[in-house]
Order: sequence, then C-alpha cells, then structure tokens
Amino acid sequence: MKKIIQPVKGTRDFYPPEKNVNSWLYQTIREVSESFGYQEYDGPFLESIDLYASKSGEELVKEQSFVFPDKSGNLIALRPELTPSLVRMIAQQQQQLVYPLRWWSFGPFWRYESPQKGRGREFFQWNADLIGVDSPEADAELAALMAGFFRKVGLSPDKVKVFVNNRRLMEGELAKLKIPSDKQGEVFRLIDRRGKLNDKDWGAYALEIGLKPAQLEGINTLLSSDDLWKDSEELTRFFTAVDALGVNDYVEYSPRIIRGLDYYTGTVFEALAVSKDIRRSISGGGRYDNLMADVGGDSLPGVGFAMGDMVISVVLEELGLLPENRSAAPAKILVTVFDEESLLASYQLGVELRQAGFKVCSYPTAEKLGKQFRYADKVGARIAVILGPDEINNQQVALKDLQTREQTTVSRSQAIEAIRGLLENDPGA
Repeated sequence: MKKIIQPVKGTRDFYPPEKNVNSWLYQTIREVSESFGYQEYDGPFLESIDLYASKSGEELVKEQSFVFPDKSGNLIALRPELTPSLVRMIAQQQQQLVYPLRWWSFGPFWRYESPQKGRGREFFQWNADLIGVDSPEADAELAALMAGFFRKVGLSPDKVKVFVNNRRLMEGELAKLKIPSDKQGEVFRLIDRRGKLNDKDWGAYALEIGLKPAQLEGINTLLSSDDLWKDSEELTRFFTAVDALGVNDYVEYSPRIIRGLDYYTGTVFEALAVSKDIRRSISGGGRYDNLMADVGGDSLPGVGFAMGDMVISVVLEELGLLPENRSAAPAKILVTVFDEESLLASYQLGVELRQAGFKVCSYPTAEKLGKQFRYADKVGARIAVILGPDEINNQQVALKDLQTREQTTVSRSQAIEAIRGLLENDPGA
C-alpha cells in the first residue's frame, strides 16, 4: 500500500463531524457574544515577533511561538495569541474608534507545545475584550460573558467554575514578604505553575529563582488564604457586580489564580472544569491596562479572556454535551433519480426546492431507489423526493418520510407546502 503522508504533528484534520463541532462552537460563541453587545473582529495570522517579545513573556516567545524569517530577513510569528494584535489594531485607529469597545473573535492560533488530549500546536480560540473602561464592574462583565457561554452549552456551576484573583492584591502581599517588585513577575510564574508541578519540583523551582525558605513558606500560606479577596476593594466591587449579573454561582475567589503572561495588571480569572472525573483549565484572562502604551498608543484600559476550542470540546464530549448527529449533512431533503431519462428533471426539481428556501441534496446518478434511501438515512435526510415517469406525466411528486417510512403523492404545486409541513417539527431543518 502506498505510504500516506501524515499531517504535521499537533495539527488536526477536520472531517465533517469535527468541523460540525467547530462550526457549532463558533455559532454558539457568536450568539453569546452578541447577546452582550460584542462585535466580531479579527487580526492577521502573521505578526512581527517584536509585537510579542516585550508583551507576552519570554516563555511564549522563545519556547512556544512558531517563528521564521521572511524573504527580507524580518522575524515573523504565527500568532500564538490575539491580545497584542488587538491593542496594535486599536492603537492604529485609537482616535477614530467609539469607546468602550466590546470586541470578540474566533480563529486559528499556533503554539509549539507537546500535543496531548485537549492541547495541540494548532487550535481555534475565542477572544473577548472590553476596552476603554477601568473598573471592577467591567471585569465582572467578562466573567459573566464566560459564564453565559457555559450556561448556554449546558455546563452547570457544579461542572465548571470561574476562579478569580487580583494581581495588585497579590503584589501587595508579596511586598509584605520582602519580595521586590522586579522579582514579582518570576514569582507570579511560580504561582501559575503550582498546579502543574508536584510539591518537590515546585519547591525546587522556587529556590532556583532565588526565594528564601521563609518567603516560600509565606507564599504557601498566601495560596491557602481563601478569604484574602475581602482585603481588596477591587475584588469586593467585582463580586458585588457578579452577583448583580446573576452569575455568582459560577464565580469564586482563588489565590492560586495568577496567569503567567506579563501584561496582566489587575483582576485575573481562569475557568476550570471541576466535576469529579474532569479537572481541566478551559479559559482564562484578566485586566491589562498598560499594553496599549507598550505598542505606541495612548494609555487605555482593557480586560479580556481567551478560550481554546480543543479543551472545551473534550470537556463537553466527556460530559455528553456535544450536539448529536454530528455526521449528518445539512440538507434534510434528498431528491432521488428514478432513471437516466428523469435525471435532469430531478435536478430541476432540486433547484425549485432550493429557491423555496430548502437545503436540498440531489442524488447524482440513477441507482436503485433502495440504495438512494439508505444513503439518505446515512446522511441524515428526513425526506426523499421521488420523481418517476408517472409523477412527471401527472405533474406530481412522491414524498417519503424517512422517519415514519410513510410515502405520499402530492401535486407538483403542493409539494413545497407538503414538505414544509413534514419538516415543521424537525429541529435540524
């Protein structure tokens, strides 16, 4: 057998069932985003590496980004995230835009990671951002948007939680432990890895970055302080707004949530699957108030989050929440071909039904009707339309309901209304 060239490691082939899920996610994200008044946008897939170098942290740039020189020798990156592109785009038209901005996007990204279930090197990601408002209430709106999606897809609060912290609160606590401000970025990355390393490796990493044993002990105490948020005016206002937005059952405080990217400045949040058998990070984000100035624009506050399609798809599949009949074709009507002489007449009938607003699949050749009916069943059609010599001569069509197996004959002029009646209660029609 001829050897088939394999796909690039960490990428995916989207056969129709997989693309069906991807499209369903996109449509659901669109509905939830627009319900909060967010507008869709997108940026380029290629950006200068300089855009990420000073904004996203060394790990993302040096270890996770796909970087290559263009023909002029400039280093170009396949975008690993969208926030730097977002702020660059806003900075370019900062004086012409109307604030606050509520923008969302869903598109492909690339990171050089170790592929595993729920993580690849090529993935789709939902990004949502609120730009131009510096308030805990704006942060709460993003948490509510995230929770709105979870509610829409059937993920109840006992299955997923949005955990929240605040970097300014944590900076103050680290300062009490005599950790200087220029060292706190490393400590944030240490905290971000708390759940990813075992106790021994995490402690060794802490000492490796220069923390003293007493400071490490203080950080461990800090990470167990579940009521620490009450010392933060920002978080107190945040949770009051979360309650007003009706999502307090989804949102909790956690001192362990810190986010690893360098540009976060205030509230940070991360959604985790928390059911008994599944614990995965689903989405995350936070406030970034300095990033606009970093790319050449005027200072402008912002808050946002991102959610990858791979992890949320795995979680939804494991919980039985993905849409059913993912292999079904979109057309609920199959126009059969009785014989070679009626082939073009069947094609013309298909055109007529499409003009009436139906999604229609025409069988391409004259085969036994039994074979065509079996095909219709396999692709998820609801109605098979039969146009044989008798039907053509009498200006009629035969309609076979593939669900009830009943067949009726109606006049050609009544066919559209008859089909509409059969499909009236079909959710996929």
